[in-house]
Amino acid sequence: MAGFLEQNLGPFLQQLGEILVPLLLAAVAGGAVGLERESTNRPAGLRTHVLVCVGSALIMQVSLDMYQLSIHSGFGNGDPGRIAAQVVSGIGFLGAGTIMREGANIRGLTTAASLWVVSGMGLAVGAGLYLQTLVALVLVLLTLKTLSEVERRFIVKGGRHTLVLHVQDMPGKLGALATVIGRWGANIKSVSMRPGPVPATIEIIFQIKMNGRNLDPAGLVGDLMSTEGVISVTEEDI
Repeated sequence: MAGFLEQNLGPFLQQLGEILVPLLLAAVAGGAVGLERESTNRPAGLRTHVLVCVGSALIMQVSLDMYQLSIHSGFGNGDPGRIAAQVVSGIGFLGAGTIMREGANIRGLTTAASLWVVSGMGLAVGAGLYLQTLVALVLVLLTLKTLSEVERRFIVKGGRHTLVLHVQDMPGKLGALATVIGRWGANIKSVSMRPGPVPATIEIIFQIKMNGRNLDPAGLVGDLMSTEGVISVTEEDI
């Protein structure tokens, strides 16, 4: 009996490990990128990125197994990239759902790109390319975390800024904030609102253009922060 179990349980556990390791690594990689997107209130967050990455890894494993099956059976010409290629083209429908137009600006392109690259990471994990996946994960997180700050500090966007204000939901708040922005000589190009991360709060997104070279965006942010009912003010990537 023990010999029978050892003979059959060993291969089963080995096969289970070969299946679980790639899928778990895909969940970790997708979750790391998803957490970053979740922290900035993106439309596609933790769960979406985990599902995309794990699904891509699973599809890649299916593609490779189908290729091996076609070789062993002797029927047809297997192509291990045929099924995986559909992930790269099909992920576009998810990315398109995260892209929104607000006034003259387009938002969500970064999240759409993160979904696309996460699907590639999932395919790489499914193919057993673990080192490539880890390197890609580090590069993606560095890009999302650090380059947005580089853009804000060193890349001039024609004086345009996207300000996200987390405020208490109370009457007259929008007008009071617009008055502060106008006092600094900035033009409001568009305004939108969405529910805040906690009850009884909202997020107001101002697309503004600063007029004049001597105007300091940091000073405007400080003035907005001192306004009653304002919880936080951040600049958001477009």
